[in-house]
Amino acid sequence: QVQLVESGGGLVQAGDSLRLSCTASGRTFRSYNMGWFRQTPGKEREFVAAISRGGGTTYYADSVKGRFTISRDNAKNTVYLQMNSLKPEDTAVYSCAASGRVAVPTTQSVYDYWGQGTQVTVSS
Repeated sequence: QVQLVESGGGLVQAGDSLRLSCTASGRTFRSYNMGWFRQTPGKEREFVAAISRGGGTTYYADSVKGRFTISRDNAKNTVYLQMNSLKPEDTAVYSCAASGRVAVPTTQSVYDYWGQGTQVTVSS
């Protein structure tokens, strides 16, 4: 079992930056590929970014490519999402997830563990 806790969300203005953190406890963090997803009311949860176990491979949704950066610190059991040049359409609840799959997944259905999420609100 893996427990995931996100932090770092908040209310910012368009163009600002935020860094989300997701800290894991339980089984070995470095055994999992990690992902960030986001969801707004009435919409399905969408993929944002993912990172491999060692951090050498990353994937991004087209909507955040060039603005968001995913990284991880296995010594701290933490994955980060640095969000720059935020836009109002980035407003959502952001959740991190852990996957034990061999390949780095970008589909939510193959993630095994989820955090509760942290709210990010970007005002125009």
